[in-house]
Amino acid sequence: MRVVIADDEPLARERLRGLLAEQRGVEVVAEAADGQNALHACAEHRPDLVLLDIAMPGIDGLEAARHLAAFDPRPAVVFCTAYDAHALSAFEAEAIDYLVKPVRAERLAAALERVRTFAAGREKNGDGNGAGPVGQRRSHLCARLRGSLRLIPIEDVHYLHAEEKYVVVHHARGEDLIEESLKSLEDEFGERFVRIHRNCLVARHEIVELRRAPDGHVQAVLRHGKAPLEVSRRCVAGLKETLKHL
Repeated sequence: MRVVIADDEPLARERLRGLLAEQRGVEVVAEAADGQNALHACAEHRPDLVLLDIAMPGIDGLEAARHLAAFDPRPAVVFCTAYDAHALSAFEAEAIDYLVKPVRAERLAAALERVRTFAAGREKNGDGNGAGPVGQRRSHLCARLRGSLRLIPIEDVHYLHAEEKYVVVHHARGEDLIEESLKSLEDEFGERFVRIHRNCLVARHEIVELRRAPDGHVQAVLRHGKAPLEVSRRCVAGLKETLKHL
């Protein structure tokens, strides 16, 4: 079993590393001090399990778990935290187990056994991945880049454009592809983005004006767009109403 340890406390990582060393068939392949580096480690090492602290700087453990749900193969997540108040949120993020610090050897061993049972059942059912967990909205989108990844802050996203099975994220530093559906992004971030076409969501604050092109089509002019974007006929009325309240 390949394991990534993610905790912002060096002593906590050291304790987990020592406990895991006593378990047969377990290899610690990477350690991380925050959620962002944990995601990078998982993209690089493709672990079977992530031991994940919840309270970490930047991207916390709960958000990291939501991103890990989109990984293929998807690693199992076991939360290790000093607070038991996060238990409900942890299981909403589809964690396999929830360990309270200081982690005891017998509880860790039980969690590892649950992970092995989970992995065996998933392999039997041929399910390498699953539906994403429910819960709080993410603060970043995650683009996979040849074994690595790029985290894109939601506030930097100008618009999202669907192309075949990918969505192109147009953001402050360029463009990236993500393997998520436009509909799921609309469901999660509907308060921030508005649909202007069946294949396009635009950040509400990016829309400067609507104008009619010479061919009669309505276009949305964006604050940071290189060119206006076409607005479908069915979206025009709703978009005009949205702009009244911006």
